[in-house]
Amino acid sequence: MEKVIIIYTDGGSRGNPGPAGIGVYIETLDKRYGEYIGEATNNVAEYAALIYGLKKLKQLLGKEKSKQCKVECYLDSELVVRQLNHEYRLKEVYIQKNFIEIWNLCLEFKNVIFKHIPREENRIADSLVNQALDAREKQGSLL
Repeated sequence: MEKVIIIYTDGGSRGNPGPAGIGVYIETLDKRYGEYIGEATNNVAEYAALIYGLKKLKQLLGKEKSKQCKVECYLDSELVVRQLNHEYRLKEVYIQKNFIEIWNLCLEFKNVIFKHIPREENRIADSLVNQALDAREKQGSLL
């Protein structure tokens, strides 16, 4: 029986573009990550979250175990999921670069699929984004 790893990712910015953060919840391993990524758009943050999640998963599992795993990635960004599933074109150069990085990361696993879910089903990753942004704002107000 093949191992299936479930990842929820989210990215967001306050202002679009504006201060941005990412959230990654690797449900199967019960690992949570939230990080401030600087100024970015929502789309850039969504891609950054997925890239971070796939890299982190490979790091946690190691190369050999990664090659044996099927990964299911759940995102609430319909645009990003449709781009990754080859349903929408990639017009912007920065999106093309992110797409290529994700595509290369996918080669590290047995199989990777991308699924769109409603925002309500992505609460943990969303809360990690907001925690990272709130912490950054609080840190900024202390300076």
